[in-house]
Amino acid sequence: MTSWLQLAAAAAPEGGLFDLDATLPLMAVQVVLLTFILNALFFRPVGRAVEERESYVTTSRAEAKRKLAEVERLEADLTEQLRGARQQAQALILEAEQEMDRLYRDALAEATAEANATREKARKEIEIQRREATSALQSDVDRMSSMIIDRLLAA
Repeated sequence: MTSWLQLAAAAAPEGGLFDLDATLPLMAVQVVLLTFILNALFFRPVGRAVEERESYVTTSRAEAKRKLAEVERLEADLTEQLRGARQQAQALILEAEQEMDRLYRDALAEATAEANATREKARKEIEIQRREATSALQSDVDRMSSMIIDRLLAA
C-alpha cells in the first residue's frame, strides 16, 4: 500500500493546483469550442424545437379557446332553437286540441240534430199509425155496433 502512495507522490508535478502552464488556456479554448459546437449542434435546434412547441401549444390553446367559444355560441343557438321548437310544438298541440274540441262539438251537434230528426219522424209515424189504428177501431166498432143492433132488432 505504501508503494502506491509513493508512486502517486512521485508522479505529481511541481506547482499543485494553480500551475499556469499551457493546460489552462488549452482547456479554456476547448470549453469555448465545445460551447460553440454544442450551441450550433444541440442548443439552437433544441431551442428552436422548444420555441416551435411553445408556439404550437399557444396556437393550439388559442384555437381551442376559439372553438370552445364557438361551441358555446352554437350551444346557445341550439338551446334557443330548441326552446322555439318546444313553444311551436306546444302551440300546435293547443291548436290541435282546439280543433279536436271543435270537431267533437260539431259532431255532437250533428248527431243530436240527427237524433232529434229521427225521433220527430218516429213520433210522426207513430201518430199516423195511431190515427189509422183509431180509425180502424172506430170502423170496427161501428161495424160491430151495427151488427149488434141488427141482431137485437132481428130477435
